[in-house]
Amino acid sequence: VTHFFILTFCFFKRCSSDIQVQNLTPVSEFHLMRLTEDPDLQPVLFGLFLSMYLVTVLGNLLIILAVSSDSHLHTPMYFFLSILSSVDICFISTTAPKMIVDIQTQSGVISYVGCLTQMSLFAIFVCMDDIILTVMAYDRFVAICHPLHYQVIMNPRLCGFLTLVSFLLSLLDSQLHNLMILQITSFKDAMDISSFFCDPSQLLNLSCFDTYSNKIVRYFLGAFYGLLPISGILFSYYKIISSILRIPSSGGKYKAFSTCGSHLLVVCLFLGTGFGVYLGTTVSHSLRKGTVVSVMYTVVTPMLNPFNYSLRNRDIKGALKRLHSRAV
Repeated sequence: VTHFFILTFCFFKRCSSDIQVQNLTPVSEFHLMRLTEDPDLQPVLFGLFLSMYLVTVLGNLLIILAVSSDSHLHTPMYFFLSILSSVDICFISTTAPKMIVDIQTQSGVISYVGCLTQMSLFAIFVCMDDIILTVMAYDRFVAICHPLHYQVIMNPRLCGFLTLVSFLLSLLDSQLHNLMILQITSFKDAMDISSFFCDPSQLLNLSCFDTYSNKIVRYFLGAFYGLLPISGILFSYYKIISSILRIPSSGGKYKAFSTCGSHLLVVCLFLGTGFGVYLGTTVSHSLRKGTVVSVMYTVVTPMLNPFNYSLRNRDIKGALKRLHSRAV
């Protein structure tokens, strides 16, 4: 409801001023920023990002296959891990293929419809990543702080419900961004985007919202989809650490915390860089820094997730070995 009133207020405020403006036509296409203008680096970047994309897709597919094929991994923890891997595949597929093609063709042109489609899918999957990581923190909280009630609390119905809610909230975030960005108009046929993909935070800078209203909506969305999940994760880990410290044996403490280490590392990488990019564009205009951080959370983090969970998790390594033995 709050989102609706904010958007309605900003929309009608802008429309009232636009009535006096004539001949304002929608932009037809966007020009994405190139990663480099050096022709000698183009083949290197093409090979690098193509390899990273293939490794990401293959690694996450292996995790999904291992979880689905091994009955020992049919638990809420690994159910959410397989969901996270699926979202990571979709997440990187919204940006990396277009970027790889642009590097090869040395073109950064994307149509208006194509840009909005990429932005919408990106917003959905980045938001789902955010919420699923929060749900996984809650799962670890229940497992460590309430182990005797874990199976009762984290039942299949609740797991399915949390997954559905994460998708619906992500879809809502995507549509709210669409409502704002659909008001982009220009006297020019094309507009430049200071990113290698249609980043919602960059598109909001081109929106016809006035600057003050634009920032209000952006900070509100950032707080709801950023600060709230981070607060939930921090609270869960506060309770987890408090419970672990009460375990008498050092071996028990290590075993309990080892189940959270991989998740905590992913949270730091993904939420730290993503949240910084989203809100950082309102106070910083350094294109180089913004590009590096964007590459980190759109390409590097999804690629590291399979390594992080497979190399640090004995159950996943065991499932992959059994999967390999059956294949051989």
